[in-house]
Parts: sequence; C-alpha cells; structure tokens
Amino acid sequence: MIRTLPPGLTATAVVAASSANLGPGFDSMGIALGIYDEIVVETTESGLVVEVRGEGEGQVPLDATHLVVRAIARGLRETKVSAPGLIVRCRNVIPHSRGLGSSAAAVVGGLAAANGLAAQAGSSPMCTEALVQVSSEFEGHPDNASAAVLGGAVVSWTEDAGGAPSYAAAPIRLHPDIVLFSAIPAVRSSTAETRILLPDQVSHTDARFNVSRAALLVLALTERPDLLMAATEDVLHQPQRAPALPASAEYLDVLRRCGVPAVLSGAGPAVLAFSHDAELPAEAVQRGRDLGFSVVNTPVGHGVTWCAGVAARP
Repeated sequence: MIRTLPPGLTATAVVAASSANLGPGFDSMGIALGIYDEIVVETTESGLVVEVRGEGEGQVPLDATHLVVRAIARGLRETKVSAPGLIVRCRNVIPHSRGLGSSAAAVVGGLAAANGLAAQAGSSPMCTEALVQVSSEFEGHPDNASAAVLGGAVVSWTEDAGGAPSYAAAPIRLHPDIVLFSAIPAVRSSTAETRILLPDQVSHTDARFNVSRAALLVLALTERPDLLMAATEDVLHQPQRAPALPASAEYLDVLRRCGVPAVLSGAGPAVLAFSHDAELPAEAVQRGRDLGFSVVNTPVGHGVTWCAGVAARP
C-alpha cells in the first residue's frame, strides 16, 4: 500500500563528497571527503519548488529533472510513500564536475532525504545496503555512491543478479596516520568525456599490474601507509586521461616527484594526495597554485545522515 505524505513534513540529509578509483582501484575503490552538501525537503499540497544555493546555483535545472529531485522520487517509491508536492532546498558545497562525487552526493542525499520523510509516515526507510544498491543504479557503478553512503574508505563491487546488476560495498579501516589533501582546479571536466578515452580492451600485462597495485592499496590504506607510493600506481585510466587533463597530469607528476602519493580524483580534474604530514612540501603547494589548483587539507568524510526536521549544518 502506498501512503500519501501530509503537507508540512520536513527532512534533512547531509552527504559527503567522495574520490573514486584512488589510482588502481578503477570503479571499485573510493573514499568520502569532508566536504558536505545539505538537502532539506518539505512536503506540500501540490507542485514542486527547487532552490539551489552554492555550487550549481543558476546552472542546474530547477524542475523534476534535477538529480536530487529524481533521487527523492525514487526513494519515495522504494519506501512506498508519495508526496503530492515538494519543496527541495539544496545547499551545495561539493564542487561540480571536478571528480569529487557531486552527482553521487546528489543521489545519495536525495534518497536519504526520502528516508527522513518515509520514517515520519510509519514506512520503513531504506537500509544501508539498499541505499548502496539504489544510488549505484543511477551511475552504473558503486564507487562514489558507496563512499557517500558509508563514509570513510570503501571497496565496492558489482555482481550479475540474473541480468540485473547487484551492487555492494564494504568499509575498510583507514590508517590513522594518513592525511588527505584535495587539489581542486577552477576548470571542470565531464566523466563521460574522459571515460571515452579509455580503451575497450587492455593487455594482460597492464591488467596484472593494476590487480597487484589494487591489492597493495588495501594493505597500504589500512596497515602500511609507507607503501602508498607504489600502491597508487595505475596504468589503466590515468595515463589515458592525461591528454584531456594536462594540468592535472602535470600536478600529479609534481606531487609524486616530491614524494607525495597522489592520484587523479575519479575522472578528474581534481587530484587527491595522501600524506603523513599536516602540510605538503612547499614546492608542491606552490606548483599547485601556479597550475590553478586550490590545495586544501581535507578530512575523511562521514557517511550520509538524515533526520526529520531541519538539522543544524555541519
């Protein structure tokens, strides 16, 4: 039975940015970053109002095609409730089109906001596993989505469940000595545009290389951060994307020459660096500025949270 939500209910979701791939873990590894979007949704008697502040303001659609609205609609269907009308307010801090999981955050945040509404109507909200499954369906792979759902570092995978993909993820305990730095440029890039640069087939040698590095990456992230330089090497997607992202490729090389393990964040153009120090080498910071990057110490993000009413901002 579908329950109709009365007007006047509100729910809030807070969701983190994320970085996927982490070098060799293509489409399978990710980490949540402490940059958060907030979504507040309110039920009304009819209609749809979408308000966007911050990133994407004046650029994203303010109708039913908005990604957050689409995710809320899907979440309401999943929880067997309906809303005759909605006001959706988005306060966006996660940079758009930089490889920091803004799309995944929009989807996960919208689903979580739907959970907050459904819980007030006595309907069962989606569990964590369902949030990973449904949010991953939007993009076709669970790396960013699962990091946004679970928080911290994650390993994700996809199975063929009788023709329909089944998505799953598990958290891994990040070593406490690891410090993250995000290098965020002003320029944007489309994941779709850089993904078409990747070949349909790779050599056995390259596949073997990345398998070894991905396995090593789990060890480095959890127990042996001293192995991160070798563990973040990749031959399957970063070199192929380099021609389309020359500044990112150059800064990646600069960081690694300075002894800082660094990777392209998702499909770029942002770069993610791992360190054991509170500051990066001065040369690396200055070169990043010269190349147009804002380089900031970025805490590890927590998993998505939702609640009834309007929550305090993080």
